[in-house]
Amino acid sequence: MSVREFPLPDVGEGLTEAEIVGWRISVGDEIAVNQPIVDIETAKAVVELPSPFTGRVTALLVAPGAVVPVGTPILAVEVSDREPVLVGYGVGHEQGRRRRLRGAGRVESAAPQQEVGFVPSGKPMAKPPVRALARELGVDLARIPPTGPHGDITRDDVRRAASGNAWSPAPIAARPVRGERVPVRSVQRQMAQAMVRSMATAPHVTEWVDVDVSATMALVKRLRAEPEFADARVTPLTIAAAAVIHAIRRTTIVNSSWIDLPDGSAEIELYPFVNLGLAVASPRGLVVPNVRDAASLSLSGLARAITDLTERAREGRLTPADSVEGTVTITNIGVFGVDGGTPILNPGEAAILATGRIVDRPWAVDGALAVRPVMQLSLAFDHRVVDGASGSAFLADVAAYLHQPPL
Repeated sequence: MSVREFPLPDVGEGLTEAEIVGWRISVGDEIAVNQPIVDIETAKAVVELPSPFTGRVTALLVAPGAVVPVGTPILAVEVSDREPVLVGYGVGHEQGRRRRLRGAGRVESAAPQQEVGFVPSGKPMAKPPVRALARELGVDLARIPPTGPHGDITRDDVRRAASGNAWSPAPIAARPVRGERVPVRSVQRQMAQAMVRSMATAPHVTEWVDVDVSATMALVKRLRAEPEFADARVTPLTIAAAAVIHAIRRTTIVNSSWIDLPDGSAEIELYPFVNLGLAVASPRGLVVPNVRDAASLSLSGLARAITDLTERAREGRLTPADSVEGTVTITNIGVFGVDGGTPILNPGEAAILATGRIVDRPWAVDGALAVRPVMQLSLAFDHRVVDGASGSAFLADVAAYLHQPPL
């Protein structure tokens, strides 16, 4: 018999760290290969990890609430010397970065724990958003002295290098606690970082239009009664998603990304597919999963895909793969009773459409006033990629589709 440790694996999204949400096992339990043992929260979702061993748990090396780097041992198991290891984990052995604990919690262990120390390596350590910022600013990470808590390079390090300022550690004044402080969890932290990065790098322009959606509301009512849509939740958002796909076919530049190149030049990548992101307020924060290749789906298929995605987001069942490689996003702020706003672009995308609440308002129809259901659309776009004419044409096409759906 021997004791083997299970390092926190990279679950397939370029993970650098994750939070231990909760253990499903205790010290002394007998576990088997593939048995779910722990829930971790990454920057994208809560993920369930299976055991790579069969044996008896001798130590839970990390407490719930702790944020640890990939490669940090989180579990010790007494196994047979012939016990095979579960194949399929992409463990990133970024050896020895110091573990950072958030909040109090007791770690169950059959033996004293040793803290992992930082061992410098030849490759600079930085999270994907920091690497993206370095690319955008044309900064060589290998030339930047790291100041992060695990010997990693931070955004401030990159910005200092880009501005030509010499690095010098600045003391941070302690701020008095005047109220309750709530830890910023992985999903919320990632969202906050993404929004700051988006506002700092992409020049946002926002346009609005009000739409009489009488025909959309009638279509929603009709589709809900059709057998083809029985297993989907049809809402005005369903028709808005179809409208965005329709408008992209006419103004393709909206479905693209600005790409900064290492030599200082730039390119615009035009996507031949539409990965339609949906901003969802989940229990763990704002997430933006996307419907893959949404333009290839029928309206009923699109409705089912949106229903599945939003339900899994609200139940915390998204996978990391659900929230990457989006090309354009819709955020439905109308569900919160809001008319309109100025949405922030999802990083890497050129446009985001906000749909407001539907309100009965006076509306001019054939020279006379009538009361009609009206929705406000707000389109924000990256002005490096989308000019005013293209953004306006796209928004007008979305509005026209919602005013008179061609279905």
